[in-house]
Amino acid sequence: MKISVDLDLCQGHAVCQFEAPTVFAVPKRGQVEILEPSPDPELREAVAGAIRYCPTRALSLADDGETDDAAKGAH
Repeated sequence: MKISVDLDLCQGHAVCQFEAPTVFAVPKRGQVEILEPSPDPELREAVAGAIRYCPTRALSLADDGETDDAAKGAH
């Protein structure tokens, strides 16, 4: 599992930080900082929530080189 961020899309809403505070940090008036770019599998649910609820869809998750559509909220 590897997290990516598109800083052109990130607007610093900090939803990711709320969902997974050990993985993401958003300073005041700043953009997301990924604290754990490859978090442990037990954090997968929290990371998926952060990605799903990101208002600008700036975050993505990959497994073995493929994008995780479930974490993006795709059906």
